[in-house]
Amino acid sequence: MGMIEVEDFKKSFGSKQVHKGVSFYVKTGECLGLIGGSGAGKSVILRSLIGLERPDSGKIVIDGTEVTALKERELVEVRKKVAYVFQGGALFDSMTVFENLAYPLREHTQLSETEIRRKILHQLEEFGLGGNENLLPASLSGGMQKRVGLARAMMMSPEVVLYDEPTAGLDPYNTKKIQEHILDLKRRGVTSILVTHDMPTAFAVCDKLAILLNGRIEAQGTMEQLEKDSKGLIAKFINGEAA
Repeated sequence: MGMIEVEDFKKSFGSKQVHKGVSFYVKTGECLGLIGGSGAGKSVILRSLIGLERPDSGKIVIDGTEVTALKERELVEVRKKVAYVFQGGALFDSMTVFENLAYPLREHTQLSETEIRRKILHQLEEFGLGGNENLLPASLSGGMQKRVGLARAMMMSPEVVLYDEPTAGLDPYNTKKIQEHILDLKRRGVTSILVTHDMPTAFAVCDKLAILLNGRIEAQGTMEQLEKDSKGLIAKFINGEAA
């Protein structure tokens, strides 16, 4: 059905059941906005898609591969095609921007240092970061750090990108930049899931939304479909009435 399929996903932490049977799918090239209140477990779902968390039960399929059944060493192949853009950028503080982007290439490819350098400098130009390769992350603004994190995530040319609050705390300029990068990757056929509280960004880049509420997906569909939804969940979420 889709590049990503999640079926009856259940997950508890201690006595608290966070996910009570989450199901959704994302077609190839689509961007799904996963929205819901704080503590709803959106990031747990993202982490589970690449095996950083394990569901108690249910199924996760990425490009035909059942992820939950894989051993750690088998997950490496999945993680090569699925990039995770962490909320804070998750850069290595002691490494320069160049070294941060070189890390996945040195770990997972046989490229020469000359090829790696060429690829990184091109990537930095693509993300409007040219000339910053020798800086440490602490020298960059929050918005630039997030863009470096996104540039690093794209170094392996993934088929799927998982965005965890990529615009949180950003000014309008950097928010717009992140939106443009997400839309550009969509045009290249990248499949993605966007976890966000930033509804303007969700409306700008997502093909459809899935609303996570009370441990389940309460509504899923295109913007137009959800706006006509009898429960009015999008309006309630935006107005702070659904959490």
